[in-house]
Amino acid sequence: MKQKAWKSRIKKQCEQAGTYRPYFDSMITALSQLLEQKDKAYEAFVDDGRITTEYTNKNGATNIVKNPKLKAWEELNQEALAYWQALGLSPAGLKKINENAMKSKPKSALAEALSGLK
Repeated sequence: MKQKAWKSRIKKQCEQAGTYRPYFDSMITALSQLLEQKDKAYEAFVDDGRITTEYTNKNGATNIVKNPKLKAWEELNQEALAYWQALGLSPAGLKKINENAMKSKPKSALAEALSGLK
């Protein structure tokens, strides 16, 4: 999916979850770019079709390692998850945003003393 489509989808999901704020737009843009890269990495991995690959180290020994294309996709997936959570688009992220919004800010001792004088 292209970045523009991802951006539209993410914004809509934030609005549905009630977490959208205009100042999140830069984060939404960054996430949409990341998701486009993730899609490309996944396509490259699927085209390759191998979970493992051979790697020859500097000493000439050949080892079986996880496909670097799969590793790149997994890393982009983890990074995207952090953005989803920050935007409140995961259960834990939404709970955290809602709890922070619901908490009342503690009053200073001076503010409490002044409010008691009324």
